[in-house]
Amino acid sequence: MKMRLALAGGLVVLASLAQATEIKVLSGNGAKAAVRELCTQFERATGNKINLHFEVNADIQKKIEAGEYFDVAVLNPPVIETLSKEAKIVAGSRADIGRAGLGVAVRQGAPKPDISSVDAFRRTLLASKSVAFPGKGASGLYFVSLLDRMGIKAEMQGKLKPMEAEDTVEVVARGEADLVVVVATRIMDVAGVDMVGPIPEELQTKIGFAAGLSSSTKEPDAAKTLIRFLTAPSAAATLRSKGVDPI
Repeated sequence: MKMRLALAGGLVVLASLAQATEIKVLSGNGAKAAVRELCTQFERATGNKINLHFEVNADIQKKIEAGEYFDVAVLNPPVIETLSKEAKIVAGSRADIGRAGLGVAVRQGAPKPDISSVDAFRRTLLASKSVAFPGKGASGLYFVSLLDRMGIKAEMQGKLKPMEAEDTVEVVARGEADLVVVVATRIMDVAGVDMVGPIPEELQTKIGFAAGLSSSTKEPDAAKTLIRFLTAPSAAATLRSKGVDPI
């Protein structure tokens, strides 16, 4: 009898392992390093598999609106709210993860320019031959607005290098741009670049990151568990190590 029970217990364990859930996550690029690390931790802790896909927020939004399947989205809060109103994300499921300001990076080993004040940042931008930024990302749109605010929009036109999200920082590592201005979390874990620091506080903004539950998820329990994992107090240390200020 005991042997039968032991065998039955072993089969239950094997069955549970065989039924490990796959969760599809669509995420913006801003918090890529933090989201990737936390999803890896979740996989180890639960045995579930995460199918993780990164793109700029605007493109993720278009894919979701066009009907692409997903279980969890990690996007800027305004995008989550828009998708909730469109019934693509469950209303009230938004869970704020954290936020980060804009930062500047240069190629690894290159002299770090002075960005300690608004005037110093302006001089650094004007002295640069090329400045990379995300062409469609929230931080990129804000950076372009800053140029107008600093009165150097016209002078910078020939220096600006709008990039696809997946190449925004990497282009600096290759030496194809002098520096990059982007949400600081995007600089984390990119080989070949050095963080200079945040842009001056007077010019700073904060880009938020939040998770939302898909209205069409086939794995609601696992998806909800992942969202709780991303926003739990235990995630704070990982978030900070990747440049995100936890909410």
